[in-house]
Amino acid sequence: MRQAASIMKLDPNVETILSTPHRILEVSVPVTMDNGSIRIFTGFRVQHNNARGPYKGGIRFHPEVDMEEVKALAIWMTMKCSVVGIPLGGGKGGVIVDSHTLSALELERLTRSYIRAIAPAIGPTKDVPAPDMYTTPQIMAWAADEFSKIHGENVLGVVTGKPLEVGGSAGRGDSTSQGGIYVLEEVCKTYNLPHEGTKVVVQGFGNAGANVAKMLHDNGFKVVGVSDSRGGIYCENGINPDATHSCKLDKGSVVECSGIGGENCKVITNEELLELECDILFLSAMENQVTAANADRIKARFIVELANGPVTPEADVVLEKKGVLVVPDILANAGGVTVSYFELVQNEANFYWTDEEVQERLKKIMVDSWNNVADLAKKYNCTLRQAAFIAALKRLEAAIKLRGYN
Repeated sequence: MRQAASIMKLDPNVETILSTPHRILEVSVPVTMDNGSIRIFTGFRVQHNNARGPYKGGIRFHPEVDMEEVKALAIWMTMKCSVVGIPLGGGKGGVIVDSHTLSALELERLTRSYIRAIAPAIGPTKDVPAPDMYTTPQIMAWAADEFSKIHGENVLGVVTGKPLEVGGSAGRGDSTSQGGIYVLEEVCKTYNLPHEGTKVVVQGFGNAGANVAKMLHDNGFKVVGVSDSRGGIYCENGINPDATHSCKLDKGSVVECSGIGGENCKVITNEELLELECDILFLSAMENQVTAANADRIKARFIVELANGPVTPEADVVLEKKGVLVVPDILANAGGVTVSYFELVQNEANFYWTDEEVQERLKKIMVDSWNNVADLAKKYNCTLRQAAFIAALKRLEAAIKLRGYN
């Protein structure tokens, strides 16, 4: 943000405002466990900035969640919503918990207790949480139900990422991947990169990674490598993402699936996967995957950040010198929050769109956002990441000044 602010000569008062969250909540989350005992979990909600609309951002259930992480992610959400021009601000939440150790009933009680704790600070016109790490559409359904009980009426728009049956939006499940594909199509047009025969590697084979691998395959790209937390597979002649996903569901990891690709497939480490010869590298796993330690060994011509923060600032410098084009996370993975915005709009109107309508609106926003960022990169002679932040900061600066925040 500071780099972009310096390049565009952002009003220093606006930069000061954006450097600090509006509100930081830390709450106790008491839960009655199945054995009758009560455990107290710690929860957070950070509301960074709402100059452009209600705070928006996910909820993480993870044992390593902490306030500093949530604060950073809340700022990220402000930028992400702004870069694609949707009228929302940035927020983030989390509970320190290993959700895998909880029963379904304990998980439901945890969710409802957390929502009760933060209920005064959230709502469709205040702050709209969503799924994030280890939270699901089912958890969002419980959250919406608990908030609705508190208010004595249906308030389904309090959270997004819900199942279709309780106010979810068509197209939400694969929206992060689809948004990334829409941006990639524009990258290919801009840089004359054909679909057919273009080699792609996908790190991360969860929901976003598996979906994007299938979309790439269906669009004619040649997916030659995929990985999950246990490792990866490389198949010189290409991978069938559908068969690989079915195998992973059956056997637990893609490393058990090299056989489906024939004799030209082999098991590799995640580190080796990142350094494969390819045209495009999709980073769909965790943060800090490409660092100063391995950036010089990256052979991809293009990197698309479907995860949050997979390339470190130090690695950015190395990749820029190597001529590797990085499509930044706040643009590449903004399809998810964009369709979350669509879900909120549909909830508030009580009028629901078809999948075709969702895709038409999503594609226009992603294409327009790419064109804006690409134009700013040329105008300021800067990286796409810096240009994406400039695009976001320009909108935020205008909103903050018009509302009189400084």
